[in-house]
Amino acid sequence: MKGYIHIYTGNGKGKTTAALGLAIRAAGAGLQVLFAQFIKGRLYSELKALSRFSDQITVEQFGQPHFIHGKPSVPDIEAARCGFEKVKSSMLSGRFDMIIIDEGNVAVTCSLISKQDLLDLIAMKPENLELVITGRGALPEIIDKADLVTEMKDIKHYYDKGVDARIGIEK
Repeated sequence: MKGYIHIYTGNGKGKTTAALGLAIRAAGAGLQVLFAQFIKGRLYSELKALSRFSDQITVEQFGQPHFIHGKPSVPDIEAARCGFEKVKSSMLSGRFDMIIIDEGNVAVTCSLISKQDLLDLIAMKPENLELVITGRGALPEIIDKADLVTEMKDIKHYYDKGVDARIGIEK
């Protein structure tokens, strides 16, 4: 089966959620999935749920247990670089049918990984691998390489009324 490149971007809610849905659907079809989270280093509810699929969905986090505000720290950069190399070797290993790079676009815009590194990774994607990249701010060059691009548009959000992220819904 031919694999395609998906981009889920935009300021609206749902980018990671869309990728999670794909991961679960792929596992249901017997496919092997790597769900690589960049920037995120905390325990989120989706990780607990995905642990139930651990025979088919491998989850790796390549971030610190805090959000990046401003310039990334050296440990932030090291975690992302290590993660990127792990994703690249996983992609070339042939073990996975789908690789999800969650917050990959943000990792580029925060200079945790370079735009060229992500473009090179896309270029070396095996023909049968499904590659999914999420995160706000997908660059035009990345979008140009994709086969499917969905932009989540923020029209209305309860955050604007002061509602914090809720366990089971946003975290």
